[in-house]
Amino acid sequence: MADWYYIGHYGQLGPLTREQVEELVGGGVIARETFVWKAGMVDWIPADRHPELSALFVVPTSYNTPPPSPAPPSAPISPGSYAPPTQNYSAPTFGGFPATTQHGAYPEQLQIRQTQLYSAARSDRSRALAGVLQLIFPGIGRIYLGYSAIGVLQLVSSLCFFGYIWSIIDGIIILTGGVRIDGFGRPMGD
Repeated sequence: MADWYYIGHYGQLGPLTREQVEELVGGGVIARETFVWKAGMVDWIPADRHPELSALFVVPTSYNTPPPSPAPPSAPISPGSYAPPTQNYSAPTFGGFPATTQHGAYPEQLQIRQTQLYSAARSDRSRALAGVLQLIFPGIGRIYLGYSAIGVLQLVSSLCFFGYIWSIIDGIIILTGGVRIDGFGRPMGD
C-alpha cells in the first residue's frame, strides 16, 4: 500500500510504497535527515528515527584497516632551508610532481606544488574570439566557451530584442575579463 511521503528538493513527494522508499534510501535520495510521514503519524520525523526505516540506515562496518601514521621527521628543518627528499619516487606522478606527499614536507611547498599542478590545465579557448563571436552572433561565443545552455538560450531569445541586447552585454563582459573560466572549469588566458 502506498502510504509513505517524504520532503525532497521539490517539496512533499508521495505516496510511495515501502519498496519504493527502500529504493530511494538505497539510491541516496532519502537520507537519514530527510523528513518522512506515514498515515497514522502525528508529525513529520527524520527517516532514521522511524522504527520501520531505521534499519535501512545501518552503516556497514569497514574491513579496511587505516594506514599507519607517518613517522615524525628526524630533525626539524627550518622553512627557508627545505631541500626535497633525495629518494626516488615510485608513486605515480601528475604534472611532474608525485601524487603522494612525503612526510616532512612543509605546507608552503605543498601549496606551490598544487598551484603548479592547477596552472598546467589552461583553457585552449580565446577570450577575445569568444567576445567577438558573442557580439556578432548571439550565443555563439558562449557555446564556443563551453557554456552551451546559456549560448542556446541567448541564441533562441535573440529572436526578440531583449535576447540580442543580452548577448551584446555578455560579449562586452567576456571581452573585459568578466568570464575567467571556460565551461569546463579551466582558467582562460588573455
